[in-house]
Amino acid sequence: MLKERILTALVLIPLVLWCIFGDATGKQFAAFAGAIVLVGAWEWTALMRWSDKAARAGFVLAVAISLVATSFFVIPAVKLALYATSALFWLVAVRGVVFYPESAVIWAKSAVLVPVGLILLIPAWVGLTDLQHLSPWWLMYVFGLVWGADTGAYFVGRAFGKHKLAPQVSPGKTIEGMVGGLLTTSILIVAVAVYRDLTLIRMAAFICLSLFTVLASVLGDLVESMVKRQAGVKDSGNIFPGHGGALDRIDSLTAAAPIFALGWWLAGGF
Repeated sequence: MLKERILTALVLIPLVLWCIFGDATGKQFAAFAGAIVLVGAWEWTALMRWSDKAARAGFVLAVAISLVATSFFVIPAVKLALYATSALFWLVAVRGVVFYPESAVIWAKSAVLVPVGLILLIPAWVGLTDLQHLSPWWLMYVFGLVWGADTGAYFVGRAFGKHKLAPQVSPGKTIEGMVGGLLTTSILIVAVAVYRDLTLIRMAAFICLSLFTVLASVLGDLVESMVKRQAGVKDSGNIFPGHGGALDRIDSLTAAAPIFALGWWLAGGF
């Protein structure tokens, strides 16, 4: 398993970096991210327990059309609306995680999971491509927040974790681990804030937005874990050997990317 994870990472990391930095137009990254999102859409239909391949393909097609539409025809105000919708969804999702499994009575049905899947995937792709268009480094910053939070939570949780964060959803995650992730990413956040030479007020806004983004990434992970637990599966798929499915790789980003993008536009940039 470890060997597969390492080999997959050795292939994916250079590919991702090339897509992010190798094309000033952003088309390479948009295509790459779009492909991952569409695979994630297919996996989402499996988590909804759809067996009809035509119906599953129809959901993927709806996501694909939405990505094309937001790429070519959507004005900035509509993108902001997508980010705001995503932010509202994540606020509601907290309740679903906290009260799982009782909350499943409300959300664990196709009538709810279909729009939820669209809200997870479409704003995430728009947020990722928008950030890459602003600067590949801002996209890497969001990646750094997500990876730093995950890494810090893993090591601190293993060393000091005693209090479960959401035991019914993800028994391995602890409150101590989450705090460790916040502390780990705080180093990156403060370093970037100082490098950008922000005023005191804008620095405070930047730090708050970044910390909210980290918390959102944790919630994104928990929501996917909750849906997988309800579906009775460990991984959303197996497209990445040793790493699971596409949703397993982007679950944190489905929350982090639109939240950071929304804060960026509301603040007028940093």
